[in-house]
Amino acid sequence: MKNLPLGMQTFRDIIEQDYLYIDKTREIYELLARGGKYYFLSRPRRFGKSLLVSTLAELFSGRRDLFKGLWIEDKIPWTSHPVIHIDFLGLRYGSRDELIETLEYVIAQNAAFHGIKLVGKGYDQRFRELISGLSKINRVVILVDEYDKPIIDFLEIDRKDIAAGNQEILRTFYSVIKGADKYLGFVFLTGVSRFSRMSIFSGLNNLDDITVDDRFSTLLGVTHSELPRYFDDRLDTLSQKTGQAREDLLASLKKWYNGYSWDGKNFLYNPFSLLSFFSRGRFGNYWFSTGTPTFLINRIKNRKKDIASLERVEVDEAVFESYDLDNLEIISMLFQTGYLTIKEMQLIGIKSKFTLSYPNEEVRESFLKHFLSSYTNEDAGTAGIIILELQDSIKGNNLERFFDILKSLFASIPVNLFIKEKEAYYHTVIYLILRLLGIDINVEVHTNKGRIDAVIETERCIFVMEFKMGAADKAISQIETRKYYERYLSSAKTIKLVGVGFDPEERNISTYFQEEL
Repeated sequence: MKNLPLGMQTFRDIIEQDYLYIDKTREIYELLARGGKYYFLSRPRRFGKSLLVSTLAELFSGRRDLFKGLWIEDKIPWTSHPVIHIDFLGLRYGSRDELIETLEYVIAQNAAFHGIKLVGKGYDQRFRELISGLSKINRVVILVDEYDKPIIDFLEIDRKDIAAGNQEILRTFYSVIKGADKYLGFVFLTGVSRFSRMSIFSGLNNLDDITVDDRFSTLLGVTHSELPRYFDDRLDTLSQKTGQAREDLLASLKKWYNGYSWDGKNFLYNPFSLLSFFSRGRFGNYWFSTGTPTFLINRIKNRKKDIASLERVEVDEAVFESYDLDNLEIISMLFQTGYLTIKEMQLIGIKSKFTLSYPNEEVRESFLKHFLSSYTNEDAGTAGIIILELQDSIKGNNLERFFDILKSLFASIPVNLFIKEKEAYYHTVIYLILRLLGIDINVEVHTNKGRIDAVIETERCIFVMEFKMGAADKAISQIETRKYYERYLSSAKTIKLVGVGFDPEERNISTYFQEEL
């Protein structure tokens, strides 16, 4: 088994040190075969963008030796081009002046590498001069990785002036590229966000955005068919180690880390999570733990966005363009950053409708757990322990323990968090808890008589639950009157009707009743 390139994003190092490389050169060839010149691709963090850019840099530099045995080796003429490679990851851009200094440093570094002496003043003039000078060698290739990082790192309201200043600088910088068209052979930019062309690419409006182009939906990420091809030995080893059948292990991997899609047809594994899993030999929230979305969570709370609605969001293609400093739409941000992905795409006439949802169990569980932490003032680790205790109590059909834990949780929430929107706050916390239980739970189940708040199914019981502000008997009465239990009567399991009352003054569960059918 080859070593895993966890955290590695330099193609040359992976090949020369004989690390595992998932061959994406056929997809790269398809991109080059289109004959276009200007491309843009958006993907979430830790999804392989930097490795793709590094691969393109070596390919355009004519390093055929690095591609020995890969699909593309004998498919293209190996012509060498001068490459300008700009990677904003790790660079300084905390102010306009700092970003200007960074751009001037990167331009000087590229010029020195190719032996070009620059005499112009200003980052834009020197960038133009660099491109012109390199074109005497051959058509120039420009590769920009994380093009938007100097902006997206400053989206908080109190730092937006930095983002706006950096956006202005980058707009001028990228406009140089369009003016240098006659010198260029290929231009490729990657980033997390798809800022509108007017906001940052007003001078570079000829980019071909392939973010949701189905022809390149598998350019990054790992497909389900690639999983056994590249991880066959590791799957067998882990299957033997855990005593879990290989098919069951594959099913678990698919549930936890597969599910990203940019066309609604091809679904992908997050490469960072997958490599982390095989490296450590256990399931974990690897991708999520590398960056907690505090900014997004706070924005959703402030906008009073219904968290339950994120389970299924229907949008048109405009949502993918609604990304601007003055128009930071929540759904667009969640999609760009990888917390939502395309699950279905439906053509209606000449327009497309997209259904978005959480990509997989890793993202859904982690995202909701951090929401619960934010809503209850408990840290994410403590919230996770509470969820485990709730799971144990409901699996053991111990409702008394189950509601004691819930009461304790509500009692720990500071008063100031509950001051406004009491009912909405209560319902949100209940929703988060129920969704995180992960024991075959359905929230807001639709019947022909109405909508059930929650149905929890364990090995022996089915709990039909209704939550009400006020007395619990009203909740039980609604279940009975509307016969929410009817759809479960054919089950051999015991059916229990559970009504829960919440006291808005005490800010806690006041009573609960249960009846067994």
